[in-house]
Amino acid sequence: MKHFLDKDFLLATETSKLLYHDYAKKMPVIDYHCHLPPQEIAENINFNNLTHAWLYGDHYKWRAMRTNGVNEKFITGNGSDREKFEQWAATVPYTLRNPLYHWTHLELQRYFNIDTILNRHSAKKVYDEANALLASKEFSTRGLLKKMNVQIVCTTDDPVDDLRFHKQVSDEGFSVKIFPAFRPDKAMAVANVNAFNAYVNKLATVADTEISDIRTYLDALKKRHDFFAAMGCRVSDHGLEKVQADEFTMMDIKTIFLELRAGRQISEEDQRKFQSAMLLFFAEWDWEKGWVQQYHLGALRNNNKRLLAQLGPDTGWDSIGDFPQAEALARFLTRLDENNKLAKTIIYNLNPADNEVMATMIGNYNDGSVAGKIQWGSGWWFLDQKDGMTKQINALSNMSLLSRFVGMITDSRSFLSYPRHEYFRRILCNIFGEEIESGELPNDMAWTGKIIQDICFNNAKEYFHFL
Repeated sequence: MKHFLDKDFLLATETSKLLYHDYAKKMPVIDYHCHLPPQEIAENINFNNLTHAWLYGDHYKWRAMRTNGVNEKFITGNGSDREKFEQWAATVPYTLRNPLYHWTHLELQRYFNIDTILNRHSAKKVYDEANALLASKEFSTRGLLKKMNVQIVCTTDDPVDDLRFHKQVSDEGFSVKIFPAFRPDKAMAVANVNAFNAYVNKLATVADTEISDIRTYLDALKKRHDFFAAMGCRVSDHGLEKVQADEFTMMDIKTIFLELRAGRQISEEDQRKFQSAMLLFFAEWDWEKGWVQQYHLGALRNNNKRLLAQLGPDTGWDSIGDFPQAEALARFLTRLDENNKLAKTIIYNLNPADNEVMATMIGNYNDGSVAGKIQWGSGWWFLDQKDGMTKQINALSNMSLLSRFVGMITDSRSFLSYPRHEYFRRILCNIFGEEIESGELPNDMAWTGKIIQDICFNNAKEYFHFL
């Protein structure tokens, strides 16, 4: 019987072990999509304790605790940090076979060298040991990134962000490069007209320009896009239920914008037209600058209206949505491709039912100009676990070229989440190792090892041109 979380965790064959330990393990990390707070990197903070580092803002853990019957006082409420950690520790044994069980213990091992199984009995020991380390210089936010061999981090930033913390980090010459990513979701979120107008007003202030019509609105957004580029941005990102690609005219968009600025609610058809237009404008700007554009599709957000009203968004009330994706996505990409304005693109799906849709969609627009120009992104959110990653790897292998894949992301707000890259790499190496030993793949370790290293690091390095 193998021991839990030993050095060969998730590696079932000798070839899998060789691929991981000799090829994958040593590769640096390019985290080209995450939600780390730039301010915490700039200020190089030390977390107050393990609860602060681990549980603040982590709705994965919050959902598990609620399911385990933990009172909200000890999740997002006014319970003490020690009490919240004790409740999490008591929940961990009930997460068996949930990826949280693996991630929790991987993170304790990799960051703190703690191999104790976390439960209510070990909670005090684990908490105190981790807290002592978190107080040290080596466990500051920058220290945590260096500890995990991270080379590149792309945060997620609104067009109105001033990016002063990115500038501070860059000016100080931190060895890990921290780049912004342009995420203009609020700039086309027109279902709530009051929120949209408040955003337009804020944009006008930040861009130092008057916004009176669609032309000046686009000018202000383009000004911010240019500013992001000057600050080193090379990627954009969109979090959408689905891509919109309705037909529209510029007169339609001019009229819709004026209706919105007059405070009038617009129809769902006009909402789709406006979003369709804005997505095209953003995509064309990305193409002009040679950026990589990313589309995270399929989340059904803010479902529990009662608890959303109490706690706000991003507190654990989201799920997988079952939106139709293929037709509109194909129309959108086709419009850009026909005008020769299709940038390098990564498409992520949250619904596993869409795996083969995405794995085949990318092949429609890979035109030979760039290896892997159009990518199907890694399993994310509810799918960044063993089963989700395995299915993504297999579907991509069957229908495209896994060898050109740009690899894993954390998609996380936590500085302790980087063992997810290790998790992915172990799963990847195990798949290749098992097929080599079964005779499905040749026993060519030099070539297979190269492919593993490409997927873990080299492909992303070449694709994004960060380094």
